[in-house]
Amino acid sequence: MQAHAAILCLALAACSTSPASSPAAAEAAAKAEAAAEAATKAEAAAEDWSGFGVLENILNWTPEQQLRGYRNMDKIHPTRPIPASDDPYPLPARPVALSGLGYEVQGETFDVDGFFEHNQVVGLLVIKGGEVVVERYARGNTPATKWYSFSVAKSVVSMLIGAAVRDGYIQTLDAPVTDYLPILAGSAYAGVTIRDALQMASGVEWDEDYADPQSDVASTGGSALDRLLYLRNKPRAAAPGEVFNYNTGETNLLGAVLRAAIGNNLSSYLENKIWGPFGMEHDANWLLLAPGGAEHGGCCLSATLRDYGRIGLFAMRDGRLRDGTSVLPDGWMAESTTPSAANPRYGQLWWLGGNGVYSAIGIYGQAIQIDPTRDLIIVTQSAWPRATGREFSRHRAALFQAITVAIGN
Repeated sequence: MQAHAAILCLALAACSTSPASSPAAAEAAAKAEAAAEAATKAEAAAEDWSGFGVLENILNWTPEQQLRGYRNMDKIHPTRPIPASDDPYPLPARPVALSGLGYEVQGETFDVDGFFEHNQVVGLLVIKGGEVVVERYARGNTPATKWYSFSVAKSVVSMLIGAAVRDGYIQTLDAPVTDYLPILAGSAYAGVTIRDALQMASGVEWDEDYADPQSDVASTGGSALDRLLYLRNKPRAAAPGEVFNYNTGETNLLGAVLRAAIGNNLSSYLENKIWGPFGMEHDANWLLLAPGGAEHGGCCLSATLRDYGRIGLFAMRDGRLRDGTSVLPDGWMAESTTPSAANPRYGQLWWLGGNGVYSAIGIYGQAIQIDPTRDLIIVTQSAWPRATGREFSRHRAALFQAITVAIGN
């Protein structure tokens, strides 16, 4: 597929339009904008999902399958819908041109167009002071496109566990996970607390190699029960709380803890605690481990670019709604973004960047970076050709830093 020219919803060209423009020029500009929008919709329709059938292993998708599949997960696998709010959180636009912005990686300079091309980006959103200053789409995506989040969903699970603590369903993070999941009693998870699992420090052996089809993350499948039975047979590699080991199976475990605590599914709890009350603009969906079953706690929320930005705003507001109502316990986000004993760059399902900056990060280039000090949120949606890659991460980090310098102060 040929990537469509990226759409800048802020209409950068309009930022420099002269007040003296003639009515004829204004009409011509409006027609050009309508034509561009029609072309975008036509390209999106041409590239969209059709006839995929059931695709078993998302880690093996081709670039075409990535583009068409990530935005149509509900047509490929079972998902649970999360309805939009009746009162969306307002995101007014204040256009900022990035045409002159550059960043450097290993001695080579790139601009924003180069970032989109190199990192196969489909969406970039920047929110400063509660206003959208940059909103750009590519490769057929539009403001209404729902995009697969991968491990960005882990950070959402962290906030849902916080909501369950505030609601009284979970009394303490220092409770053993076996209090909620007795099926794990007598396994290596005996003595592992909810906090240990949130910090990826259970000490239970796990292989998160996305490129190895025999690794735990690549080969574990089945229902929520199947996955708990798989974890029950894993050996211990270290004492709980001491060694960081990134573990998607552990966030599926946390999803099971949350379901046991609240007596409901994760999608409904997200809808009732955050999605509806905070004001998400579009429907979302969450991948299920089996038809009609439990959500994938370690992955797989699909939402629009702006609603990922609103997730960042909710976190940056310390889990408070627009009217000031607290959904999360007081100090929850500060606790969640405090370095753990096992890893100074990781909190409770949040990656930490220093100077108060923290991020929800998913493989293949998904990210929400939150900078409370600068009141700045940066979101990317991407389709990297590999699950992880230092080269892609360098480009993202360099662009985010350039945006922070240009816009954040």
